[in-house]
Amino acid sequence: MKSLDTFDFVAIPGLNKSLLLELMRCEWIDKRENIIALGPSGIGKTHIALALGLAACQKGLSVLFTTAAALVHELMEARDEKRLRTLQKHLANVKLLIIDELGYVPFTAVGAELLFEVFSRRYEHGATLVTSNLPFDEWTSVLGSERLTGALLDRLTHHVHILEINGESYRLATSKKRQKLTAQSKSTKEDGNQ
Repeated sequence: MKSLDTFDFVAIPGLNKSLLLELMRCEWIDKRENIIALGPSGIGKTHIALALGLAACQKGLSVLFTTAAALVHELMEARDEKRLRTLQKHLANVKLLIIDELGYVPFTAVGAELLFEVFSRRYEHGATLVTSNLPFDEWTSVLGSERLTGALLDRLTHHVHILEINGESYRLATSKKRQKLTAQSKSTKEDGNQ
């Protein structure tokens, strides 16, 4: 499980560390506020979401973590199996719902409407944390409807803390370092064999 102790703040200097440390106290959850973490892939949005979820768990709060695509799939499956109301009730009652990776997979009209219903039911009743690789003006490309996107953002951003995270992909930087070390090691071995 990822915690904030293992987050590399040096790699993401633009991140508001003081706000993040304040959010780790979880008071925003009791106030039924939301967090939206925006930024490109590989910069630590999921790590931060997991760390905030872990902090909430450590305070005894109920937390559910899912990707947006998995949640929409589960909602559609529940609808088809006539158990949608039960799932919606569960999603509405969890103290913190973390929806990761909104923006990676576009949804059908039905999927987008079911996701909107989750946000709508949680509005001012539960805290929601969303991570997305897209700026708000591009969410329509995932949800398919400007009207629906506007209504969803209206509810989600009413009581919100926005974490804009920019920088180079941590995974890409780690891979580059690994390749550089491998090349240096190989070069040193070849020099030693001559």
